[in-house]
Amino acid sequence: MRFLLTIAAVGLLLSCTDDAVTANRIPPPAPVDPNATFTFATTPSWSDEFDVTGPVDPTKWTMEIGGSGWGNNELQFYTNSTNNARVENGNLVIEARRENMGGREYTSARLNSVGTFTYGRMVARIRLPQGIGTWPAFWMLAKNQTYGNQYWPDNGEIDILEHVGYDPGVIHGSIHTAAFNHIQGTQRTASTRNPTFNSGFHEYAVEWTPNRIDWYLDGVKYFTFNNSGRGYREWPFDKPFFLLLNIAIGGNWGGVRGVDNSIFPLRMEVDYVRIYNLNP
Repeated sequence: MRFLLTIAAVGLLLSCTDDAVTANRIPPPAPVDPNATFTFATTPSWSDEFDVTGPVDPTKWTMEIGGSGWGNNELQFYTNSTNNARVENGNLVIEARRENMGGREYTSARLNSVGTFTYGRMVARIRLPQGIGTWPAFWMLAKNQTYGNQYWPDNGEIDILEHVGYDPGVIHGSIHTAAFNHIQGTQRTASTRNPTFNSGFHEYAVEWTPNRIDWYLDGVKYFTFNNSGRGYREWPFDKPFFLLLNIAIGGNWGGVRGVDNSIFPLRMEVDYVRIYNLNP
């Protein structure tokens, strides 16, 4: 999910001197062995199977609240209400509704994982909503501001899954960093087709190692982003990240063709989220 803070525009104007000072505080990147191979545990180290009906488990997820536009001119107000996020019938339900709250015309939910992860196989089995104006996502952000002069994009974003409703069935996977991001039009991204995105559940996953990140739809790889070894501006992906699940409405990308108000309420359903550790 594209993430932009109001300070991002200011950050882009920071001087080369400031960048040099920051660089002096950061150790050089570890060497990358292009021939290294990696495997993952076969049992999840962390998961939510969504098998207890009721509110979202607060030991595993926090819920964002607010309607600031989230840096993308989004139209929804995120709540912590069970109207917008709950567990029922063995699934997490994130529901977007057309209702006024906080000066916004729509409500929805955005969940952040309490746990953080560095490397591993991150997978969720999801049925996506359908409709013009929807922008659901399964993604990751850095826990801390370790690198650079601004949290985003310097510390990275991993978009495991994005789908915009005006382009149904096209699944996007992307990364954003200081060097590669949508503000500059340099983000690294790929897409694949899933014609049954709304009628059935599908597994969306990344395999994240020190060398690369691979994207999968139902076990089929469709994108790889490699660690160049040139440092955090291209690869900040060596620190803890947390997971996010949300439905945005409208926004700079999701709202390119407006919002069809006849589609509400609508839901994204998640059967499970699982994390498999990178083996030593």
